[in-house]
Parts: sequence; C-alpha cells; structure tokens
Amino acid sequence: MARIEQDYRYWLEHANAEEAEELRAFHEDTEALQDAFYRELSFGTAGLRGVIGMGPNRMNVHTIGKATQGLANYLVAHFTEPSVCIARDSRRKGETFVKAAASVLAANGVHVFVFPDIQPTPTLSFAVRDLGCSAGINITASHNPAEYSGYKVYGQDGCQIASDAAAEIQKSIDTLAFFTDVKSVDFDSALEQGAIEWIGDDCVGRFIDAVAAQSVEDPSTEYENKLKVVYTPLNGTGLKCVLRILERVGIDDITVVPEQRDPDGDFPTCPYPNPEDRAALTLGLELCDTVKPDILLATDPDADRVGIAIPHDGQYVLLTGNEVGVLLIDYLCQRRKERGEDLSVKLAVTTIVSTLMPDAQAKEYGFELRRVLTGFKYIGGQIALLEDAGRADDFMFGFEESYGYMSGTHVRDKDAVNACMLICQMAQWHKSRGFDLVEAMEQLYQKYGYYLNKTINMSYPGSAGAAKMSEIMQGLRENPPKDIGGLAVQEFTDFAGGVSMPMINPSDGEQTLPKANVLSFSLDDGVRVLIRPSGTEPKIKAYVFARGASRIEAQKQLDMLATAAQELLD
Repeated sequence: MARIEQDYRYWLEHANAEEAEELRAFHEDTEALQDAFYRELSFGTAGLRGVIGMGPNRMNVHTIGKATQGLANYLVAHFTEPSVCIARDSRRKGETFVKAAASVLAANGVHVFVFPDIQPTPTLSFAVRDLGCSAGINITASHNPAEYSGYKVYGQDGCQIASDAAAEIQKSIDTLAFFTDVKSVDFDSALEQGAIEWIGDDCVGRFIDAVAAQSVEDPSTEYENKLKVVYTPLNGTGLKCVLRILERVGIDDITVVPEQRDPDGDFPTCPYPNPEDRAALTLGLELCDTVKPDILLATDPDADRVGIAIPHDGQYVLLTGNEVGVLLIDYLCQRRKERGEDLSVKLAVTTIVSTLMPDAQAKEYGFELRRVLTGFKYIGGQIALLEDAGRADDFMFGFEESYGYMSGTHVRDKDAVNACMLICQMAQWHKSRGFDLVEAMEQLYQKYGYYLNKTINMSYPGSAGAAKMSEIMQGLRENPPKDIGGLAVQEFTDFAGGVSMPMINPSDGEQTLPKANVLSFSLDDGVRVLIRPSGTEPKIKAYVFARGASRIEAQKQLDMLATAAQELLD
C-alpha cells in the first residue's frame, strides 16, 4: 500500500487542475485508489484496454502517452522514416486520446496520419497498408461497456502487432517514467507544420472498393424477392461504411434502428454494446416486429464484429458466431464451385477455440483448413505466408467464434463491413432457394452432425483477481483433471510449449503454433474443453465443444460439460 500511496502522490503532483480534482476523489474510496494504482495497464498482445480514469491502471492521456512513447522508440529503432495512421471509434474521450498519441509520435519525428472522424477497425487495418505506414493505432474498446477505452496497435502488415514486437514495445515502456520521459508537441502546431495530416475520404473509398471486390455474386443478377434488412450500428462506427457497401451490391431495402443510428460513446440504449448479447439487440428486434425483415444485422462499436438474428417460426433466432462462420464457408464454397474455381487450392483459417464443423466441411469440399491461436492477427499471419508464396488469391475465408469474419486480403483483422456484405448476399441467395438462414444451418447440422459450443466467462476483478487467475491456470497445468463431466480426458495439451498447428488437407509443411497460455482437454471425437485467460479483460474463458447425432443429444452433453468446466474455474 505504501507504493500505491507514493505513486498516487506522484500523479497528484504532476496533474493539472481537472486531473487533480479526479485524483482527490480517491480519498473517499480506498478500494478504487488501490485498483487504479496497484499496477500499470499492460501493453498486452495488441495494446491497452481498461476503464477510463486517472491512474496507471486506467485509460487516460498519460497511460496512452507512455505507451505511445514506447511505440515511438520501437519505430525509430526499426524504420528510417516511420509513420503511423490513427483511428478511433465513438467512445468517450476518443478524440482527446487520438490527439495525445499523435502529439507524442510527432514529437519523436514519426509522421502521423489521422482520420478526422470515427472509422471502423477494418478501415484502419486497410489504411495502414494503403498509406504505407509503419504501424497503426486504433482508439477503441471494441464491444466493452461505455466506461472502457482501448489502444490497439497494428504492424505495417495491417495485423494487430506481433507478439515479439509487443514485447519489445513493453520493454521500452517499462524504462519510462510517467510525465517526465514522454515527449509531446502541440497537436494543432504539428498539424500546421505537416508532421500530422488528415486522412482523406479517398482512402475510405478505396477500402469500400476492396470490400466490394470480395463478392462472389454476379453483379448483373437481379432477384425478384429482394432481401429486407434491419441494421443497427449500436451507436458505433458502422453506419456509413455498412450502408455504403450494402447499397453498392444491391442490398438497398435497409431500415436503421433510429435510437442506435448516431455515434454515442455512452451507448444509452445498450450498456453492453456487444452483438453477441441479445439485450443489445432489443430495440432492433422491436423494430423487426414492425418492418418484418429477413434479417437483423448488428455491428459492435468499432464495426469489426457482426451478429445476426433471423425471423423463423414466429420468433427471432440469434445465430452464433460459429454458425455464421460455417454457413459462410458453405456459401463461399458452393458459389465458388459454381464459378468453376478449384477449391483444393483454397485456404480457410479459423482458431483453436472455434467450432470443429469446418474440419468436416474441408474434408467434403477439399479446401485446406488451418487452425491458429485466438486472435485475428494469427489469421492475418497466414495471409502473409500465402503472399510470400505467391498464393494470396488462394485465401478464401477466416473466422473466429466471437463474431469475427474476413474474406480477401485487403484487411488483416475482423471486418464487419465485409461480413455484412457476405451475410446479406448469402441470405439473399438462400432466400431465392426458399430457405432462411436458420433452415440453412439446420441442413448443415443434419449433414455433418450437431456441433454445439458454449463459452463460459469467469471474471476475476482487481489485484486479488489477477492472482486467482494465475493460481487457477497453474493448478490445471500441474494437476490436469482425469475426467470432465464424467468423460475421460483422452489427451491433455498445454500450448505453453508450442504445439503443431491442426490442419486439414495441408498444402505445405507442418507449422508450430506460438507459445500460448491455453490448456486443451480432448474427451472424444469433436468433444473437448479449452481454457485460457483473456488477453484484454480480467477473465478466464472456457470453450466447451460437444457433438451429437441429434440436437438433444449434443445439448445434453454441452450442458454437462459446461457445468463441469465452470466448476474447474471456481
């Protein structure tokens, strides 16, 4: 506690009047003081994420400034003329945080490109490569509640920054003192001098062109019974780009949820703006009762994830991220086959925590399937390998279970703009054949078996929580259970040592996955439990996989395994 008090006084001494007032409020709340000062936000695998507020364990201009100084040190060491592009979503203090980061970069001789208004995450990923930048920064906390913000860093390839680079940046950050070791210049002066410049709308236009190029539909095709869509950007960044691409490909019967249309970092209609959460879709579903659409689309605040709901048999069915992923694989394979493409040279990539149904799809259609660690930077890394081999056009699709999808090589992160286009075109194609997407998914279950999945999130807040998370992971690693839910553990895999990448129809030699804090317990064919701590939140996640010949059989097994997995994390 003595160190916390010392750090607190240090911050108070260097704070301006507004910051000092916020810091003094900690006198009334010692628990909040401890949480804000017991550690610094870790740079992590892609940057920072935390609650907005004062203190080293909070998102503020000083934690962002220190992280940016570390990034600047890294860039100056590795690039002759480094440059960075910066974007933000609709969250609180987004513009302030963008200017803080840009001012530090400019002070260190790094040229800065800044989007003048909010943009989806995939636009930032595209812009890094489009503008030839050394790195990118996105001020976003994705789908977290309104009190959060974040600071994502991208490499020059448009992927979230690689682990070795992140470690080097963190090492640099660790040598810096808040306030005294962070260089900064006045934003407006740097803008006037050309050290900082605004990114034009032509860059966004090129992004939209690149997304449109991923369509597998004949643009001359006209459907008699056109798809009807209700869309909500959840008060985030998706509105302009999503409407622009849908209208570009002929999906023009779109009704936007009015209360969630405009950007608003308070997210007043959904405290948890996550399209995985049915509560976030409440207003959209109410509007569906009036509009009677074929599909409800919802993108999260930074528009890298998309969730959907389908009216079916008098109710709205929310398809899971895994279900949409396998539906899109099937759709892309069928449409590409009809165009005469050779699927045996195509590659799809998913993660070790995503559904196992794509294994069966790969065996049927003949495409190559690779499984990588959690995080789209690993999917983007596979695109880079294809590019190096002159096979970039062979990349077909990538997805993860948490509602993230991407086709094409124009971005290297989840792309809800691209996904909205593909999902709507897929829904239109199935509609022309007499099916909705719930029925199309049921056909896949009947064909391959019922692969059901569930993710369990256990939260461990504060300093005590961090210790508890470490204790749980270490205990499972040293004394793995011999059975889970009554099923014997047939194989235990600790990814901390690096393991061979799971592949179906491999075209190249074996790959080894990077070391990761992930534990896998295989129980039967298609049945397993994976456990890993979140890289961005104080949580441990358990991913439960069940499989059965019928939905009832698979659901029973899933419920049993979910209960057992939760007990492991208590």
